[in-house]
Amino acid sequence: MSYQRRRRWYDNGRGTLAAYVASSSDLDDLVPTIVAWQIEWNKMHGIFRDTPELVDIVRKPELAPADESVLRDALGMTERDWDRLKSAWGEEFHSTLQQLAESKKRLTLQMHGGTYVGYTRSTRTWWRPIERILRDRDLAERPLYFVSSNTHSIANTLSGTARRRANRLIQDVERTQDPELIEELDKLRAGDTRSSWDNFLYYSARQYFHDHPEERQARDLEEAERGITNVHPSSALDADAQIIELNRLNPDDFDPRLINRGKIDPSTSDAIVININYPLGMGAYHILNQIAINTHQLRGVYVLGKAATLNARIGDVMLSDVVYDEHSGNTYWFRNVFSSEDFSPFLVYGSALDHQRAVTVLGTYLQNREYLDFFYRENFTVVEMEAGPYLSALYEDAYLTRYGHNENVNLVESPFDVGIIHYASDTPYTRAQTLGARGLSYYGMDSTYASTLLILQRIFQMTGVLTPAKQPAT
Repeated sequence: MSYQRRRRWYDNGRGTLAAYVASSSDLDDLVPTIVAWQIEWNKMHGIFRDTPELVDIVRKPELAPADESVLRDALGMTERDWDRLKSAWGEEFHSTLQQLAESKKRLTLQMHGGTYVGYTRSTRTWWRPIERILRDRDLAERPLYFVSSNTHSIANTLSGTARRRANRLIQDVERTQDPELIEELDKLRAGDTRSSWDNFLYYSARQYFHDHPEERQARDLEEAERGITNVHPSSALDADAQIIELNRLNPDDFDPRLINRGKIDPSTSDAIVININYPLGMGAYHILNQIAINTHQLRGVYVLGKAATLNARIGDVMLSDVVYDEHSGNTYWFRNVFSSEDFSPFLVYGSALDHQRAVTVLGTYLQNREYLDFFYRENFTVVEMEAGPYLSALYEDAYLTRYGHNENVNLVESPFDVGIIHYASDTPYTRAQTLGARGLSYYGMDSTYASTLLILQRIFQMTGVLTPAKQPAT
């Protein structure tokens, strides 16, 4: 079993690959991906078929650098793409090339189930362990704030687990000699960078905890002692969750950038935060719909996710207040509680752009230049995958009917506090300039943690936990 793009995959080793489908929009992602994979495989197989000398090369016991150069050029690949392919196939790179030369692919797809009720049932299965914890701890009737982001940034900023291990994390970076982190560590020590020491520790901690299971267990215990409970549901919907009890948090553990915003006393609030690893597409609708069904205490919804940008740079932050949802055909208008000015205490390198217009697309593989040009001419500058379904779920919790289709929907007077933040991970007009192609490097941490801190600041303000510091007179 493996996990890719928020879904579970199973390979029986005999030519059958199965994937859990958590919502209808999974098909918009899966089917084009599989079709594109087969097309590219068969294109390269055709080159081998028409060039027998290439087949002779891949049949060698080992590939010399000169052999790889010949293959790469014949297949029309850049050196960068070739290296990515080698990284993806790993130890099976050579054997996979041999298979590619020998056989053409003809994949078939078969779907089992996949009904609307089935998706709702799987989401209910996902929610059940979370609900059990809420009931067992008498938390079900408390004010609830929902966050869709990831399962590391909020825990890092509230628990202090990385800061308590600062020396060990630095020693681990020096031991592993990661060029990117070593360079940043030298700059931090010399005071030659505006980057945050905390961001550096958070990023270093990811690999450290991965390499040290015993430390990972200790981290989970420390978080649980501080009211941060991690839940790993086992349903088709692959979205880990965290239940955070505000009144059990210790301000001494908080990220200093949060403490600097004023006096924080979490003990004054009985609110809870449910934070999830952001889903894709209609999975977002089913999750928020399930939460809204099971509580009447939902007070705020905050979404932090990656997006493609048509007018900004990688690492910038985009704040939308209009979302066109391709799933429903609806255009949603709402009041985004965040503005570009709110980011000034937290965002160091990127820019924050507010009053953007976003389009929630069906799938990442269904985009092309003409498609993007159309939306850009209509002043849509953010391309993402969750906001529309979340707003559809909010509509159903605010109005008497199920969300409609092909309508203009005004959610400005929504009874919920709504904040949607996207950080730019892709610039589609610039070929290969994506975090998906390059990986979320250390420098992507600035926008991620600036957004996380802003969301926490908003929740603390809404719950009365934060008393803002007095600003100096001007």
